[in-house]
Amino acid sequence: MNTRGTIEGAMEKGAAQQRADHMQAPAAAQTPASPAPTQSPAPAAPMAAAAPVPAAAARSAAPASLPASPKSPARPGNASAAPMALELRDLCKRFGRTEIIRNTNLAVAKGERIAIIGPNGAGKSTLFNLISGRFEPSSGQILLAGKPINGLKPFEINRKGLARSFQVSNLFTRLSVFENIRCAVLWSLGYRYSFWKFLAGMKDANDRADEVVAMIKLDRRRDVLAMNLTYAEQRALEIGITIAGGADVILLDEPTAGMSHSETDRFVDLIREVTVGKTLLTVEHDMGVVFGLADKIAVLVYGEVIAFDTPDKVRADARVKEAYLGDLADDAASPAAQTEGH
Repeated sequence: MNTRGTIEGAMEKGAAQQRADHMQAPAAAQTPASPAPTQSPAPAAPMAAAAPVPAAAARSAAPASLPASPKSPARPGNASAAPMALELRDLCKRFGRTEIIRNTNLAVAKGERIAIIGPNGAGKSTLFNLISGRFEPSSGQILLAGKPINGLKPFEINRKGLARSFQVSNLFTRLSVFENIRCAVLWSLGYRYSFWKFLAGMKDANDRADEVVAMIKLDRRRDVLAMNLTYAEQRALEIGITIAGGADVILLDEPTAGMSHSETDRFVDLIREVTVGKTLLTVEHDMGVVFGLADKIAVLVYGEVIAFDTPDKVRADARVKEAYLGDLADDAASPAAQTEGH
């Protein structure tokens, strides 16, 4: 009885195996013979790559890589235009409750020559002190080549490309013209004090110093002590020290103050020559210098810029005449003035 049951069980297992083999036969006919059964799904991979579903997925993913392209046409001017050489945005300076500079805005393009004029106490020197880092703004922003310089120290601003001269000459009076210029050049070239270095061996610094001395027309006075120069020559040396570091933005505070008419004319020509390709801001009271040198004029009155335009337009501006220039030119040309003159 047990032997019969065993035989019947074996027969049922054999029939089941035959049915399974019969069901698997069509699938085996579609796949290449392979000793390893795990490789049978491999042919399906190329078919999946060519299927339309991944292609649609690729098309749907494509916009994810394109958001940057609409942004560039949105601001075409900003993408290609260079930043302003110097820009003031809503600049304010208060000393206690007294507001000296009030919401001043000014944008100076690279290579422009700007004269800042205004009555005494208008805030011109304070404005220069803010730009050069001697004062910190109470509010607002100062941008040099598009980058903020608020809170930086004067020497840090100088290293970023802005140099300033002062109303009173700041010279090493017991050094020669050449040595004064070389001091400025050494700093700009990255030299620091070293006991083991000899100045005579620094060819790059010496060559640059000689070049600047020639630019300011003091090559014949190269070895003269600064204390023995004339006032106009000292002012020229001050200009040389200012430009020797290679700054792109130059601030000159009343450069022709105290000069005679002939000295002023020569000095204005010198300023034009040495600031070619540079951005210049100058505070000046001599209207002949202002209208002869500047590309644009900013008129500062009580800490506010009331006009910023070309010399001809500023000269004709009624607000400027009333606040600062006055009507002297019109009065001088009037018939009444000519009658009084007789």
